[in-house]
Parts: sequence; C-alpha cells; structure tokens
Amino acid sequence: KGAFALMDDAACLDVPDGYQLIVTKDALVQGIHFIGDEPAADIARKALRVNISDCAAMGSIPRYYLLALMIPPHLNEAWLKAFCEGLQHDQHTYHITLAGGDTTRTTGPFSLSVTMIGMVPAGTILRRNGAKAGDDIYVTGTIGDAALGLAVAKGETCNLHPADRDSLLARYRIPEPRLLLGEKLRGLATSCMDISDGLAQDLEHICTASAVGAQIHYDAVPLSQA
Repeated sequence: KGAFALMDDAACLDVPDGYQLIVTKDALVQGIHFIGDEPAADIARKALRVNISDCAAMGSIPRYYLLALMIPPHLNEAWLKAFCEGLQHDQHTYHITLAGGDTTRTTGPFSLSVTMIGMVPAGTILRRNGAKAGDDIYVTGTIGDAALGLAVAKGETCNLHPADRDSLLARYRIPEPRLLLGEKLRGLATSCMDISDGLAQDLEHICTASAVGAQIHYDAVPLSQA
C-alpha cells in the first residue's frame, strides 16, 4: 500500500491521525560492516535489522523502507536472488514494505543503504536526551556477543565450544531488534537508544544529550556463556 508495486517514480505514504513518522538510515559497505563471504540472505536481513533496531530504540514500529544497492560485476544473478529472498523473509517477519530505492553498478565493494520509515503515537517518541540523575541503566540481551562474533567470522578466536561459535556468529550476522520492548518503554523510559556500537560508546551519547554522567557496574553487565 502506497508503494504502487514500485511502478511509479515515488511512493505516497499515509500517516494515520495521531501518529508521527520516524526516519532512519544506515549504509553498509563490504569489508567494513560485513565481511562479504556471508550468505547473501544474511547480509540483506542484517541491513534491514540494523535500521529496524533504530526504530525500536525510538519506540516506533517500522512500516516501509527504501533500498539502494551498489553492485560490483562479480555478484551474479543467483547471489542477488538469494539476497532478495533474505529481504522477503524479514519483510514478512516485521510486516514492512519496500517503497522504492535504486540500483547502480560500482567498481568498488558491494555497498547498500537502507532508509527505514516507522510510525509512533504522537508525543511518545523515545529520545536520548531525557536521562536524569538517579536513573537506573538497563540493557537488553548480553553485551559484546556481536563483537566476538565478528572475531569468529574472521577466524581470530579459538577454544570456543562449537555451539558458542554458532551463537556468536548469529549475533553478529543477524541481530535481533527489540521492537516489542521499544513499544512497552513508551512513557516509561526517560531515554533510550540502540547500542549496536557498544555499551560504553553509546551510553556516552545518552550522557552527552542529557548532560549527565553515568556509572557502569561491571559485574552487573549481562554476558553470555561464550
């Protein structure tokens, strides 16, 4: 709905009464944001999910996305088909619609950019600038798994149980956006953000936006068995 089956120059999106739009964008480049030897479907799903996670951190629900692909000559039709199957999988999972985009050739590495559009009830957006002295700090999931998963993908780790290796690799390749939690935190959390860049770095962003400091109790940080 509103995308016109990608047959027109642009989409026309309606915003329900009492809602606001949330717009976020992430670019991914082979060799920087992903290695390139991952399954094509995993790359597609990661590109969507890092943007969906930003929507979740704002308390919004994703609805539409725009996709730009910069495709080098070595990627064949079979690879692109698998990539599109990954997109389709998560479109069904998160009930989102492709509303447009662009494709172009490149002589550089495979690159892509996703613009995600979400909706949130007016006045309930979760932002970074509301933290106050005395607030508690909460995280979801376990910290550091994706970073260790990258090390697994690069072959830099050893002495890990095979099940742990698979789990860490999945955390790196296919993140799990916290959409339901984002909804439930509306009106409850004083500030919120996606911490895909790491707990310490992203907490600093909240502190800067809110003009506060923070203390992390290391022993309380949730870690996986790996």
